[in-house]
Amino acid sequence: MPSAPDTQETGASAPVKSPAPRRRRRWFTVTGTVGPLGIGITMLWLSVIVLLPLAALTVTSFENGISGFWDAVTSPTALASLRVTVWVSVVVALINVVMGTLIAWVLVRDEFPGKRVVNALIDLPFALPTIVASIVLLSLYGPNSPIDVQLNATQPGLIVALAFVTLPFVVRSVQPVLIELDKDVEQAAASLGADNWTIFRKVVLPTLAPAIIGGAGLAFARAIGEYGSVVLIGGNIPRETQVTSQYIQQQIEIDRPVNAAAVSVALLAIAFVTLLVLRLLASRTQRREEQSE
Repeated sequence: MPSAPDTQETGASAPVKSPAPRRRRRWFTVTGTVGPLGIGITMLWLSVIVLLPLAALTVTSFENGISGFWDAVTSPTALASLRVTVWVSVVVALINVVMGTLIAWVLVRDEFPGKRVVNALIDLPFALPTIVASIVLLSLYGPNSPIDVQLNATQPGLIVALAFVTLPFVVRSVQPVLIELDKDVEQAAASLGADNWTIFRKVVLPTLAPAIIGGAGLAFARAIGEYGSVVLIGGNIPRETQVTSQYIQQQIEIDRPVNAAAVSVALLAIAFVTLLVLRLLASRTQRREEQSE
């Protein structure tokens, strides 16, 4: 049996391996992460757009010292506007939890003529200037209401206006979760004799809870800072329908920018704490759901 040719005898040399290519430093990798350049650009942009304005606002709010800040925030009119704003925003968030979840369920689970049109209308508050919404609501629910429903200068009018501008948040948060939801579990529960309400409460709702909580938090944060949609229909009545954004504008108009900045910081703190708490609740709920699986 012929033996394999000897490379030493035949004079053939073993193949020489080419040296490993020199690795170049990449600013952006292909593994889904970013390098130092991407992180630097992100932090610079966030600093210019978010951190610097917030820092300037905070510094302005304390120009009269801590006592001046406290006096501006705790003045009777400022506290009244904060109470009205928080109360109305909580009501709007709760309405969005119910109606937003229902709308998302209908858009995902049901088929009907005009579904694409309805799906597109959900995002209309994002594109429509909020002052236009206030004009439309005033003409519909104002003193000359064609349907004889007058909500002008009332808290229900504020709720309607804020519900309009915050409509998409819960819907768009819940909709993708419903699309990815496994229907086999629902069918298995139905085969075991569970009714529709039990299936929704025991199977569907725990999965949707983080998305619902997150959407409600976004709706609340948008509502407490809203101005355009309530500027006309709200009436701006102190201690009744004056929201905090209108109070801040009033302070600026009477040349009290420090008071306006102080109340703005208080409003930002309320929004930040609310979003942080809701985010923690949503994360905890999601972890419990994953552990139960």
